[in-house]
Amino acid sequence: MSGSHRHEPTSGMGRFIDTVEETLIAYTLGIMTVLTFVNVARRYLFNASLIWGLEVVLMLFAWMVLLGISYGVKKTTHLGVDAVTNLLPRGPRRALAIIAAFICVFYAVLLMKGAWDYWAPFAGLDVTSGRWFPTGFTPTRSRAFMETDQVPMPFFLNFLSDLINDGDAYGKLPDVVPYTMLPIGCALLLLRFVQATVRILRGTQDTLIVSHEAEDAVEDAAQKMGN
Repeated sequence: MSGSHRHEPTSGMGRFIDTVEETLIAYTLGIMTVLTFVNVARRYLFNASLIWGLEVVLMLFAWMVLLGISYGVKKTTHLGVDAVTNLLPRGPRRALAIIAAFICVFYAVLLMKGAWDYWAPFAGLDVTSGRWFPTGFTPTRSRAFMETDQVPMPFFLNFLSDLINDGDAYGKLPDVVPYTMLPIGCALLLLRFVQATVRILRGTQDTLIVSHEAEDAVEDAAQKMGN
């Protein structure tokens, strides 16, 4: 099978992780759909709304995007232009794929640093020092007290007040909760780029972008109809 096709896990753990990621993305999309439907129905039928519904939908949308980016890299489903690279011989084409992969890893490292530095104050943690790469940690003003506008504080997250907010109770959901997906999503993106780079170096994957599976499917269907 050509390395340009989607990477599929061969181990049980890999398939389990696939299932977890796909389930999280599906449930996130499902909850967004239900909340939006309920809000629209309440607004037009009862002249009322879930005051926190839109804010939660925006949070979940951001979570789904961050999860989906890394999942797309993992499955090589991101779009790209390969009209020029496909004209090159296999050797130069592979060299360009390796260069692109290393650039993506470098970019993901920068994103990871930026994501941590943005999220850390909301968790009462220190940001990293260094302009491009982390060279250590440096103290910063805590923003752990900051809350969302309308989202109620779930009772099972009350431990956060003692953990990061010096015991001060939250009236609304703290910002650290929705922002936590930022470093998680960037860490997953970095991991997937590293894994894709390793597969390209080993020759089991040709590119980081979506393969021509649609064209292959049409050709297979045409051949079956011809037979």
